[in-house]
Amino acid sequence: HPLRGSSIDIHPNARWQQNGITVAGGNGQGNGINQLLSPYGLYVDDDQTVYVADPPNHRIMEWKWGATSGQVVAGGNGEGSGTHQLNNPYDVIVNKETDSLIICDSANKRVVRWPRRNGTSGETIISNSDCWSLTMDENEYLYVVNSEKDEVRRYRRGESQGIVVAGGNGFGDDLNQLSFPQYVFVDRDHSVYVSEWRGHRVMKWMEGAKQGIVVAGGQGQGNDLTQLSYPQGVVVDQLGTVYVADRGSGSIKRWPKGATQGSVIVGGNGSGEQSNQLSLPT
Repeated sequence: HPLRGSSIDIHPNARWQQNGITVAGGNGQGNGINQLLSPYGLYVDDDQTVYVADPPNHRIMEWKWGATSGQVVAGGNGEGSGTHQLNNPYDVIVNKETDSLIICDSANKRVVRWPRRNGTSGETIISNSDCWSLTMDENEYLYVVNSEKDEVRRYRRGESQGIVVAGGNGFGDDLNQLSFPQYVFVDRDHSVYVSEWRGHRVMKWMEGAKQGIVVAGGQGQGNDLTQLSYPQGVVVDQLGTVYVADRGSGSIKRWPKGATQGSVIVGGNGSGEQSNQLSLPT
């Protein structure tokens, strides 16, 4: 099933509790094991263990369910390009088959595989990639967002070049372009969904397509229900409903398949640290 998706159908009229609970960090900015500093990519395992990229601390953290502090599972050895180091890692996923973490080691322009248990160093599996985020499908094909080249590439296992599956036609808001893509989701049909920081939209590229279709936003930057504002993380459920972390509006929005406008399901109560607020959700 999709790596960051839902394996259950979520009812179209589902409601979410408006008060969230902190599962990682929340103890101010810092580099302590109970702190995070501008956390980005997030992966939640079946047992609710949270893995989170902590870029300014050059590390990946693991937080067990209910824990009051996390532990460093990759990096944490200062900023650098050594095999035991990371430099501003922006995203992390777990590959269960190899029991390893796959990390966007962004400032080192590489994708790294790191053992999940007691790993002290990682191996570079993709070089020269300005990797912002990544995901994997059930065939273990890796999808990597390159925000510098405005494209998403798919790599089969062992491949170092990959093929472009979204964008790749320069920066822009045409249907065959991406404008500073951020996060990627791949569904069962291998359609690629990608959020665009500068395009204020989420695009869907079907497998083999030469251009995408707008599935959320695309009406310019703003707080209207037809708009998105600097969208980031994106997941899609089995009904084709798009869920997007809308950084600019401090909310999570939900766009049913084919809808021309979305709705706020969490947050949207101003930027802050109350349990019903979000601050730059990613």
